[in-house]
Amino acid sequence: MKRRTLLAAGLVPFVPTPSRPSVTTVAAASAARTDRRPVAGGVHDPYAKKTFISWAGFQEDNYVQEYDHRRGTWSAPVRVAGGDNDSHNYPTLIQAGDGHLLVFRGLHNRELWVARSPEPHSIAGTWTDTIIPEGLGATYPMPVKTATGDIFVFIRETAGDFDPAFPTDTRPMKYVRSTDNGHTWQSSATLTGDRWCIAPLGRPDNMNEIYLGQLRLEPDGRIAMVWTLAGGGPEGHLHDRYHRNIYHATFSPDDLRFRSAAGHDLGTTVDDADQERHLKVATTPLQTVNPRSPDYISLVGSTLGGRAPFVVWMRLDEQGTVHTHSAVHLPGTGWHERELGAGVRVRDMEPADALSWRIHTTPDPAAPGVDTYRLVPGLPWRHESTLATPRPIQRIEVIAGHRAPVRLLLTGASSARDVSIADGDVYVA
Repeated sequence: MKRRTLLAAGLVPFVPTPSRPSVTTVAAASAARTDRRPVAGGVHDPYAKKTFISWAGFQEDNYVQEYDHRRGTWSAPVRVAGGDNDSHNYPTLIQAGDGHLLVFRGLHNRELWVARSPEPHSIAGTWTDTIIPEGLGATYPMPVKTATGDIFVFIRETAGDFDPAFPTDTRPMKYVRSTDNGHTWQSSATLTGDRWCIAPLGRPDNMNEIYLGQLRLEPDGRIAMVWTLAGGGPEGHLHDRYHRNIYHATFSPDDLRFRSAAGHDLGTTVDDADQERHLKVATTPLQTVNPRSPDYISLVGSTLGGRAPFVVWMRLDEQGTVHTHSAVHLPGTGWHERELGAGVRVRDMEPADALSWRIHTTPDPAAPGVDTYRLVPGLPWRHESTLATPRPIQRIEVIAGHRAPVRLLLTGASSARDVSIADGDVYVA
């Protein structure tokens, strides 16, 4: 097919640079600001030999694109759903066991929706867009498909929007589950009898909000997660005024139970006492300057065949400098923390070999480029590579099951916090 025909069909030729990393712009000046965590940004489909990505555009509308590995072309962006003009309503994408693509979004604090591709293994055609009633009050949808094909979507609920007895900083976690490729859903309340699954209620420091930084499906089938707390702190019941501490847990899709890194069984719900006794990784102070520290994004993984879980997070000092920390849990000795460095923002990570991980970062303050570090958990990290980008990057997601030449989704930074301005580029690397 000639280049003129490719362009007429909305296909963008991809020409990688031999023997060195390359960046390709797949949607220029199209991305809006997004609060998306590094979860479910894209997936490779080995059956169709395609890679699918999702991103948020004008007014946070949800877009998808596909890369055809056989033809070496990118499709034009396809709008699959509206985003309600809110940066919290980001799209997250997985592929169901029947080959259909599912894009989840939360209408901030209100509803959970899923857009479904009309055909398996393709983004072509008119997508259906359906509310999931079991996801009432959803914010920050984080989907995971398990080894058996079940789909879990973890969401946060603003409890006070539905029950005025709860103050504004009561924002616990729950989930919905589908066992039929996303056609029908059950809530965690129906499955377990618990209103929420992570609910540190009634804390004297008013830190009753959960900010999950990342979920990750582990090789043994468990879902690992890391989070920080938020709330009003010493000022009373205020939303997201302060952040505090880092926590880690695993969730078993088989029995719907949470466990600590040491293997302590917490049951089907986590309360504040469980959280503080069994799940705390690091204690951080409440800061009056740069109070939202630790950052919203934190990363989770494991090494030694899953026997040594670890987390990576960022904190801000009073001068506004970002400091990256990591902690690894070693059998019998607990969590071991160390500072890795300063001046970069961690965005996502992926295993490099049996012991080490690659952590992808952006500069602080924001500037073009991606720096990758190699980390053996428990040891200092080392700089591994630098990838030049035309413009600054706001988010990085490692493509699930990636295949060359599409490894990373890089969402370019928009020039404004207003999501009606969508001028960030979308790149792959």
